[in-house]
Formats: sequence, C-alpha cells, structure tokens
Amino acid sequence: MDIKDLKKAGVSSADKIDITEIDIKEKDKKIKFEEIKIKREEDKKQKKFKSIKKFWKKFWFIVWKDDSLKGWIISIIFLFVVIKFIFFPLLNLATGTSLPLAIVESCSMYHQGNILSSFDNWYERHDEKYAQFIINKLDFQEFPFKRGFNKGDILFIVGTKPEKLEEGDIIIFDGYQSNPIIHRIIDIKEENGEYTFSTIGDNNNGQLTFEKVITEDKIVGRAVFRLVPYLGWVKLVFFEGSKPSSERGFCDEN
Repeated sequence: MDIKDLKKAGVSSADKIDITEIDIKEKDKKIKFEEIKIKREEDKKQKKFKSIKKFWKKFWFIVWKDDSLKGWIISIIFLFVVIKFIFFPLLNLATGTSLPLAIVESCSMYHQGNILSSFDNWYERHDEKYAQFIINKLDFQEFPFKRGFNKGDILFIVGTKPEKLEEGDIIIFDGYQSNPIIHRIIDIKEENGEYTFSTIGDNNNGQLTFEKVITEDKIVGRAVFRLVPYLGWVKLVFFEGSKPSSERGFCDEN
C-alpha cells in the first residue's frame, strides 16, 4: 500500500506516515509485510484550545485554591486588576457617573440613632432650620433618606440630568474640597434652561458658603440608596488621624 492509498482511506496529509517493508521467513517461505505507522497530528485549533484550557486551569488553581504565599499574592493582584480595570469601568458606564460608590466621610447628614432614629423627634429638633427654606415636616417625610445616613456608610450613586432632580434629593457634588460633598437639595432655580441648586447637611446648623449656589456642571450624581452601612470605615480609619479633632471618630447630632 502506498501513501496515496492511505490518504484515500482518510489519513490526513498532516499525519506523519512511516511505511517499512519487513521480510519474514516461515516454513522455507519468505513473506513480505508492510509495517505502517501513522502519527496523527492534532488540529491547530484543537491544540490551541487545549493549551488555553490548561493555562486557565492552572491559573484558576493558583488564584482560588493555592494557599501558598505566591498564591495569595497573585490572588490579591488579580482581584485588584479585576476591580479597578473591569468592575469599576463597567459600573461607571452602567450608572452614568464617575463615582458610583461613595463613602460618607463626615457627620453632616447624621441623625441621632442612625437608621433606628425617630424621624418625628429628629424633625422637632430641626424644624426651624428647614422652615426658613419653606420646607415643612410633611414635605420632608417624602424625601429620600429621611433618616439621613452615617459616617462610613457606602452609598450607591447614579448619574442624573439636572432637570430630573427634585427638592429633597441627595446629591454628590464638587464643593472645591478635597472630596465631593453629599448633601440634600433644599432649593432649585432654573433660568434660560440652566439649573442651579442649593443644599444643606441634615446635621449642619446652616449652609456652607459654597453650597448656596451649585451649578449643574458641579454635580457628580444622585444618591439612590445606602448600599452598606459602616463598611467605609475600613478606609476611613487610615485617614482619621489627619483630620481636625472635631471631625474624628463617631458622629453626634448637632
């Protein structure tokens, strides 16, 4: 049998074919045999797939199952890369803001008792502050985060159009500070299609100078809900020492 016959039988041209003639003597007769060896070559795509599969199997083991120091280091690096370069960019795209998760760094929106606070009692202590902005208790009851939020809470932020914002909404904006400010809208003005906003912190006795007129280009987004309470302290604890003594530690109501 020659090579052409083998190829007709389905042997691929990529296969390595070795034909050897062997003479065997049997009962004074000489019999000629052909020993055919076929080494089948894997398809290139199949080889590439197996190689990739082998790599990911090894990588998966190192990242999730390897308890060695090397495994821990690679796992940390892998998680950092995924969170920074995949998770957050996708989250930014989905929420429409550059800051989809915000850690509350001050006590300006704190209510005594936090999520278990009594709204009625709190408002009685602060009604005069909101009366000057023509906001009453019935108005405030309809506002989001009517019990405020606490230092260390993580808020979920979404991008928003200026015309969609309403009085009482919690916005995060650039207040010319080291970090954005998270306060409540108490007034909205519109002139020639341009919006300006005025805010105040629920736990502040008055407005800060820079929040009396906030242009729409300063707004980063709107707070939708409290994602996780207190977890932000994991980060804040490293910066508490650099803050003024009056801003350190847990919150008290003004």
